Amino acid sequence: MADGTAGRATAGGKPADGTAGRATADAGPGAGHLGFVTWDRTGPSGGNTYNRELVAALRAGGTGVVVHALPGSWPDPAGPDLDRLAEALAAHPVCLVDGIVASGAPGPVAEAVAAGHRVVVLVHMATADEVGLPPAVAARREEAEGRALRAASTVVATSSTAAQDLAARHGLTDVRVARPGVRRAAPARGSAPPRILAVANLTPTKDPLTLVRALAEVQDLAWTAVLVGSHDVDPDYAGTVRRAADALGDRVRFAGALMGDALEEQWAAADLLVLTSRTETFGMVVLEALAHGVPAVVGAGTGAVEALTRGAPDGGAGEPSGVVVPAPGIPGTAVPTGDPHTLARVLRRWLTDPALRSTWRRTAQDRRARLPGWDVTAAIVGQLLDDQRRPGQVSLRRARPRG
Repeated sequence: MADGTAGRATAGGKPADGTAGRATADAGPGAGHLGFVTWDRTGPSGGNTYNRELVAALRAGGTGVVVHALPGSWPDPAGPDLDRLAEALAAHPVCLVDGIVASGAPGPVAEAVAAGHRVVVLVHMATADEVGLPPAVAARREEAEGRALRAASTVVATSSTAAQDLAARHGLTDVRVARPGVRRAAPARGSAPPRILAVANLTPTKDPLTLVRALAEVQDLAWTAVLVGSHDVDPDYAGTVRRAADALGDRVRFAGALMGDALEEQWAAADLLVLTSRTETFGMVVLEALAHGVPAVVGAGTGAVEALTRGAPDGGAGEPSGVVVPAPGIPGTAVPTGDPHTLARVLRRWLTDPALRSTWRRTAQDRRARLPGWDVTAAIVGQLLDDQRRPGQVSLRRARPRG
């Protein structure tokens, strides 16, 4: 997303070489530019997508943005990582910082705020919630995250679910919310037999093993499944998932990490998204499914329920569970996390009940037209960031050229 050095930027998005990180700007650096500090890692992920789309929408709306993509072992940084962050924060009066970076760096965040800079932390996921962390690592991350967020000028979460969680666990009083948007997409055509799609990296947190085990319980029915996601984040766990799927033969295919047209091909053939994450801040992939008119089954108690139910007639106040009866206006349901047997019962009902499949698909297609774009997210974040300006500072928003 960005190339160059932290603290340096180039016009027109062309990279500047250096060692302190990577930075790009849509125009030359200056007091009217927002700094956006991210972790320099590649590959598809919800956080990377959110950051990329937010930057594009902010720029399209007239906000100057300099992106500092920092290398390092975030959220468990080494000394040089912290130095690079401090340099990036010092370069701008107002900085938006990805939570995976800020949460591991309470010192630089507090020092920047004390020096008069405004630091807004954008939390995609609580860093201690990664499944499988040693208790000591989880505790250290939790403590550091709390100090960083309490030191920040403002904290922004990507869902109401996450905002409430952060407030409760860290004693925060005013966590703001900027939910993801989604790009418009062509409706899926579906497949025969029905195609079940999972789009998530093969990690314990995303828990694709629960889906594979559920599929093993419905082998007597007609279906195919494709699991899209990287095997490289946790190769040992990914190997466990693949071995568990061996008994299902070629009905389950592992497509690896996909983006662009290759991912669109999978959406076009999909009939149902299954997101089995043990924890999820929002579940941007659920919005992507709905943008294609594809219903979803998600984990109960996770932020993905908010993505699934928001916009329903009751405002998404309730949480669907168990799919005994389709919930009005909700294109799918939620099942307990880590429970392959309940998920298998849901899949069996969906596969054998044409009326249920039709209702979910129709509801998902109805939601397509009402999904928010990234311009909505950018408007919320842009206003919040502009509010952080101190008296006399240049606005982050430039006048849009006419014509």
